[in-house]
Amino acid sequence: MTLLSVNINKIALIRNARGSNYPDLIEAALNIERFGGQGITLHPRPDQRHATYRDVEMLKPILTTELNVEGYPTQQFMDLVCSVKPHQVTLVPDAPEAITSNAGWDTILHKAFLKEVVEELHSHGIRASIFLGTELSQFDSAAKTGTERIELYTENYAVQYHIDKAAAVAPYREAAIRAHSLGLGINAGHDLNSQNLRYFFQHVPNLLEVSIGHALISEALYLGLENTVQLYLRQLNDTV
Repeated sequence: MTLLSVNINKIALIRNARGSNYPDLIEAALNIERFGGQGITLHPRPDQRHATYRDVEMLKPILTTELNVEGYPTQQFMDLVCSVKPHQVTLVPDAPEAITSNAGWDTILHKAFLKEVVEELHSHGIRASIFLGTELSQFDSAAKTGTERIELYTENYAVQYHIDKAAAVAPYREAAIRAHSLGLGINAGHDLNSQNLRYFFQHVPNLLEVSIGHALISEALYLGLENTVQLYLRQLNDTV
């Protein structure tokens, strides 16, 4: 079964635009769970332009599904997650000023650093996931960090999907096969949407979780949050 974790950063961005608590991020997260969402993702950045560290602290005790927290492992970020203890931390190589994630880790270059971070997460009972592209040489060194999972960075798939979807998904299928052979669980995210998600799900084996935010929240402006969450869940259903 492939789980849907909904990234609610964009809801936080709307809230922050007016300096109030509307829309209420906690209410939104609980509604997403009620509508069938199987996890909540937050990516708090140093400038707190959308999700904040306080949001992470407030959401963890009330969620009944998994909390996935994404971020670059600064000391401040590590202090947060080791205190809150989300179910999963997804490590991304973003610079502090990055608008959004735009590359996977070079796990060969940063293997020792990532191994140290993963060990710290494990000491607090937190599952680790490392954000990766599809270059196969990166998977061996990722496995050597001790991480349980990797998250495939899917922007290239999304960009190429309408040009040649078979060619677009091929490197992700190969990467997933390689990751699975090394004992790594497979997550995926970035620019997946209601048009390209089902094809990805059908052609990438052993997919455990997708994390989707921007497209899902944007479509919810037209379709409503409940309808949109359930639309995405249907894309991950083998029987449809």
